[in-house]
Amino acid sequence: MTAINVYKQRPDAGQAESPLFHAGLDELARKGKNKSNAGVTLREKKLLGHLILRGDADDAQFAGGVHKALGLELPVALTLVAKGEISLQWLSPDEWLLIVPSGEEFATEQKLRAALEGQHIAIVNVSGGQTVLELSGPKAREVLMKSSIYDVHPSNFPVGKAVGTAFAKSQLVIRHTGEDTWELLVRRSFSDYVWLWLQDASAEYGLAIKE
Repeated sequence: MTAINVYKQRPDAGQAESPLFHAGLDELARKGKNKSNAGVTLREKKLLGHLILRGDADDAQFAGGVHKALGLELPVALTLVAKGEISLQWLSPDEWLLIVPSGEEFATEQKLRAALEGQHIAIVNVSGGQTVLELSGPKAREVLMKSSIYDVHPSNFPVGKAVGTAFAKSQLVIRHTGEDTWELLVRRSFSDYVWLWLQDASAEYGLAIKE
């Protein structure tokens, strides 16, 4: 079997910058933007590890290897599964997005490759190309309704669903992770635009920034 080189791609602590580093969200939070009566709370879940995993979902050996490495079952179409701070999301019939805590992507990739050794798979670290914005609060759904063409009504978008869709004049993935909690998976090149859009879309409800 051909050897696979797995490299640590995360800069040393203190050197990595998230896509919204320049927006100063931490400073905004410290300056009192976290209003207790805000209808929407925004947090960048920055510098998480993002891995694209590809394999055969119909292969029991592949599914078993993923479960052995992660403790997660492969999610079906338009869903995600989570265990603690780790989540696995279906992207296409043979593709999933794995998100792990910051700094754990290297070890997780090694663990997956060991559990899936000899199988026809692909694992790609895409951590630097996207970020996760968490929206929570009683008016978070209303902000999504203003922003996306996709129906986010509870009957159509329950907790555990994840969908790639148009958002404002861009595109991203909406993930419903809790009753009043949503995540937006945003490409780095769209992060500024989405951040500015969310400020405007949330203005009537009150926007709080959380570290």
